[in-house]
Amino acid sequence: MSTEIEIGTAKRGRRAYSFDDIAIVPSRRTRDPEEVSTAWQIDAYRFELPVLAAPMDSVMSPATAIALGQHGGLGVLDLEGLWTRYEDPEPLLAEIASLDPVAATARMQQIYAEPIRPELITQRLHEVRAAGVTVAGALSPQRTKQFADVVVEAGVDLFVIRGTTVSAEHVSGHTEPLNLKEFIYELDVPVVVGGCATYQAALHLMRTGAAGVLVGFGGGAAHTTRTVLGVAVPMASAVADVAAARRDYLDESGGRYVHVIADGSIGRSGDLAKAVACGADAVMIGSPFARAHEAPGRGFHWGAEAWHSDLPRGQRVEFGTIGSLEAVLFGPSTVPDGTMNLIGALRRAMATTGYTELKEFQRVEVVVA
Repeated sequence: MSTEIEIGTAKRGRRAYSFDDIAIVPSRRTRDPEEVSTAWQIDAYRFELPVLAAPMDSVMSPATAIALGQHGGLGVLDLEGLWTRYEDPEPLLAEIASLDPVAATARMQQIYAEPIRPELITQRLHEVRAAGVTVAGALSPQRTKQFADVVVEAGVDLFVIRGTTVSAEHVSGHTEPLNLKEFIYELDVPVVVGGCATYQAALHLMRTGAAGVLVGFGGGAAHTTRTVLGVAVPMASAVADVAAARRDYLDESGGRYVHVIADGSIGRSGDLAKAVACGADAVMIGSPFARAHEAPGRGFHWGAEAWHSDLPRGQRVEFGTIGSLEAVLFGPSTVPDGTMNLIGALRRAMATTGYTELKEFQRVEVVVA
């Protein structure tokens, strides 16, 4: 039963919960963590880890996308980032990491003003393809029509359309909006689209033919969307609402399953486990990978919102580095805060509650803590 709180005489709001507000309940049966499977499959592509790396320059380069793919996850390249604007972005990545905090946003806006080069989109995706891992690239809804043909011709396996908030019914009086349903229908590759944070918005995105929807609102560690726009939805409630839309769409469509991917507020291993417990099939992660030694951000983390030309809704955040990408994923962990050995922690959470498959683990009991 949904509980509404009276904010004032003229306004009510539904109570919603973040991952910090809930906890997973252990059960009467436990398992051996070594017998737990974290495998996940979307369309024809199977992954041993239910983890996608967020398309952010501080996290993903062609090299780190390849490395994550070889470990069993999916690296998603930002096809509007530095790697598709500059032949060699390494000096600029080093400069961004060295910027004074006061000057960081303005300088990043200048750096990212360089035009996107279609030939570099092709080159970067070919680099990942040559390594033999699944190839994924992301565009914003605003750039999708402009560069979609280039991306598909370059041989992308999964196409990600990612924004702070993506709707199936964008209304504009001065530009022709992207018709997601027509666009996805005409593509020969599966599309993951989002973010969304409500039941109704997710249902509309599922009806476009998307293979997966991203649940989030631009609310990660490097985002200031809540402060700048006042827009936010606590992620535990958002994931559970979108999982309900997936269930109802499964009935409506006669059996078409759309994957729910939590994208935001997943900074530690416990958040990953709670996201699955709330109904996510997989998670998109940024900040934990920004802490890896191999991360292009050199211990700093930022997203596309941080260099928006008119209204930045993000910032460059300093995390430092704690270990290799392999250690962040599989350990051994040298810290007790859940930022390393993400997959080992997920396995143990599943084993502690008696589940051996991710789909089963979505049924685990949770409580409001």
